[in-house]
Amino acid sequence: MELTQALGALWIALDVALRLLALVVIPHNRRPATAIAWLLIVMIQPVVGWIVFLLLGNNRVSRGRHAKMSAIQELIGESTEAIDDATPPAERPSWLPGVLELNRTLTSMPHVGPSSGIVWGEFDAQLEAMARRIDEAEHWVHVEFYLIVASERTEPFFAALERATARGVTVRVLVDHLTSVRYPRRKETLARLDTMGAELRDMLPLRPWAGKWQRPDLRNHRKLMVVDGRVGFTGSLNLIDPSYLWRRNLRRGLQWRDTWIELSGPPVRALDVLFWSDWWAETNELVELATSESETGGDLLASAIPSGPGFEGEINLRVFVELVHAAEDRITIVSPYFVPDDAMRYAITSAAMRGVQVELYASEIGDQFWTYHAQRSYYEELLRAGVRIILFEKPTVLHSKFMTFDDRVSVIGSSNIDLRSFGLNFEVSMLIEGTSMVAQLHGIAEGYRRQSTELQLDDWMARPRVAQLFDSVARLTSALQ
Repeated sequence: MELTQALGALWIALDVALRLLALVVIPHNRRPATAIAWLLIVMIQPVVGWIVFLLLGNNRVSRGRHAKMSAIQELIGESTEAIDDATPPAERPSWLPGVLELNRTLTSMPHVGPSSGIVWGEFDAQLEAMARRIDEAEHWVHVEFYLIVASERTEPFFAALERATARGVTVRVLVDHLTSVRYPRRKETLARLDTMGAELRDMLPLRPWAGKWQRPDLRNHRKLMVVDGRVGFTGSLNLIDPSYLWRRNLRRGLQWRDTWIELSGPPVRALDVLFWSDWWAETNELVELATSESETGGDLLASAIPSGPGFEGEINLRVFVELVHAAEDRITIVSPYFVPDDAMRYAITSAAMRGVQVELYASEIGDQFWTYHAQRSYYEELLRAGVRIILFEKPTVLHSKFMTFDDRVSVIGSSNIDLRSFGLNFEVSMLIEGTSMVAQLHGIAEGYRRQSTELQLDDWMARPRVAQLFDSVARLTSALQ
């Protein structure tokens, strides 16, 4: 009896201690909403809550990787310090210089050009464009994707890589580790790359037995390719069949739709610098940067927006919010996962309230249950503020990620408008100045509109109560990062 009482007293003491410790540790340098969500979990069940928090509550990378990233940022700053921003065009928006200064302060990336850009909106055309450029490669091809899977639909890309290695071109490939492990045909893909002689490395590998450990759901979400430093690609594309090859997707007929851009000129160097930094982080090997002149010409100027847990201050969020606040006439947002933090939510609704035409393109259906319902929880507020919400008809999952501002400025890359992209994923976006790029992206958006329906407030408010409940609960869980 005494032992039972002693154990009970010990358990109560531990319970109280864990709750008090949570009040001290969890709120430190954390968003209030995020801290409250974690505290709620710990207060409900302290032991389980602390285990989950220790696994998922820290978005910091390992000390070694953080030190590398700090060194990389210093090197980028040193290498770009002497590079002046390109001469601004006469018709530059008055609000853009401040945004460019913010991005350069945060990232050291200059705004350079001239550049030309092509937007590719269909999967087969995207792969054919990359294959065509790979066939022109003379020295090296740098490939970095969240997901790479060899299959019938991706065959043109892999065949081009094989032709490149056969003629002596160096092919380096980076892919997110845990993501690639989760998807079908991992072994076949690795064998294909190994047989052709490509150098493959996993990004953010989770191998505790080898001393490689970080928060399990940190991801390198960047998608880019650079050929000889002359031409580069980036956007939302993953190198996998548009169905993502999962049986449940095939049963539902799901097909992913992406947007992919091809860039030439000085901005390509920034994409290659990011590849080089990620390659060094995984291999300790320094990769040569292009010394030859890249293709020039065009009416575009561009700068990279790299972001991720190793960077201070959620760079993509800061730049995106500044752009939304600055826009005067029109904002188009295309994002498959739209779960904004308070700063982005207020910026978007405030823009609509002050008369800016704001449109949000998203999917009618979702592939991730909780994210899908968390996104839906924001629709009422957006609609009441005057934001037009355009939903792409199922069974297509609209996976494109781009924004346009006042017909002069666009942002396209891997970043969603959600808390994960702002705080947990390594992302890359390109801030592009020029009417030709905006016109192409508007053309893509108009194509989406023809396959979409516009959400109306009355219809939205009449949705089933059960759906509203899921939306509300999912919104709470979205703060857990």
